[in-house]
Amino acid sequence: MLLRNAALRLLPIALLALAACSESTTKTETSATTKATPNAGAPAQTPPAAADTAGVPAARPAATAAPADTAYVQDVATYLAGLPVRASSELAALAQGPAYQAFAKDQDKSWAKYTSTHTTRMTQWASHALDSVQGRSPTIFYPFSGPDFLNVATLFPTSQAYVMVGLEPVGSVPARASLENPKLYPAIKASLWSVLNFSFFRTNDMAIDLKSVELDGAVPLIMLFAARTGHQVLAVRPVQLDAAGQLTTGAADTTRAGGRPNIPGAEIQVRSASGQAQTIYYFSADISDARLTPHPALLTYVRTLGPLTTYVKSATYLMHKAYFSKIRNLVLARSNYLLQDDSGIAMKYFPASAWQFTYYGTYRRPINLFAKHYQPQLTAAYTDSLHRPSPLPFGTGYNWRQTDSNLLLAQRRTPVSN
Repeated sequence: MLLRNAALRLLPIALLALAACSESTTKTETSATTKATPNAGAPAQTPPAAADTAGVPAARPAATAAPADTAYVQDVATYLAGLPVRASSELAALAQGPAYQAFAKDQDKSWAKYTSTHTTRMTQWASHALDSVQGRSPTIFYPFSGPDFLNVATLFPTSQAYVMVGLEPVGSVPARASLENPKLYPAIKASLWSVLNFSFFRTNDMAIDLKSVELDGAVPLIMLFAARTGHQVLAVRPVQLDAAGQLTTGAADTTRAGGRPNIPGAEIQVRSASGQAQTIYYFSADISDARLTPHPALLTYVRTLGPLTTYVKSATYLMHKAYFSKIRNLVLARSNYLLQDDSGIAMKYFPASAWQFTYYGTYRRPINLFAKHYQPQLTAAYTDSLHRPSPLPFGTGYNWRQTDSNLLLAQRRTPVSN
């Protein structure tokens, strides 16, 4: 109890550090890259429709078509996640060691707590609140995501493709030497601490923790999250977006693109627990106007994906700012649905005649460091006695306590076609 109380007392300091790092990065690089309607308590009910697959990035359809390293990449994913490794795996001996066994036991405990406070509640909530949305969301666009496959897969478990964008380097499947490093287990534990306790990453700390054991970017954590959400990892390959926004095979060294303005990325083929083939794309890119204006490859690529469902959380309020207008305008132009906390797109940018809104949870004010991004429009919506917001049974975002968290589901009144 004393340790728990101490951690809670230190949390405001941690939040300040997180936000300060984000703002500092934004200013230094000109970028930091995770109404009411008569039925305001629930999304508009429309007849079920088959998922539109137009524009979905191509995915390898079957496990038999996957490269020969399928078993190994899955073994690495389960090993990183602290899960049991196949007896015939070349990692089996490492997994039998006392250090790994202690790590696995600790991870099982942490994930059991997270499942009870987040996963189970999020899954139940999404199955009701996002039921019609999930069926119409073949592609999820998740800007400012970092490696957070955990939350997007929980809320949108049946999508065919997830397109994630963050500033973190792409990374690769960890080498055997990294898996043998005794510092690996505490580094993973430290990197996951904030996301499992408060639902967001402390990005700078995560980068330092993982770099110390030569885990070189987002890919290892995406693999870990895939394993912990019941996915089988089939293949990982480097990709890139060329200057024309075309997806091509990337260099083996995914920490850098083949040359500007190419954008490095990774394609991760997985199979869900239900047997569905899915593809995760992660791109390492600065998506401020200053970078997107001369090098619009990412904008061009996303426009080819067909109508989107966009998810945004813990995005340091970047799309509130004038110099993130291009990514904000892209989301508003190409999304039929947008699920976000208040750090996403400010309400003033939504044409009210084009969107209808469903509010969940509680909105008071942003944490102190982001106080200038307070939105009176949200206060008015959340205090509307005629159209009360619906409950949100889990915590999310910077206001991480369940009693303080909010999500907004914005649905376009006239859907975007291709």
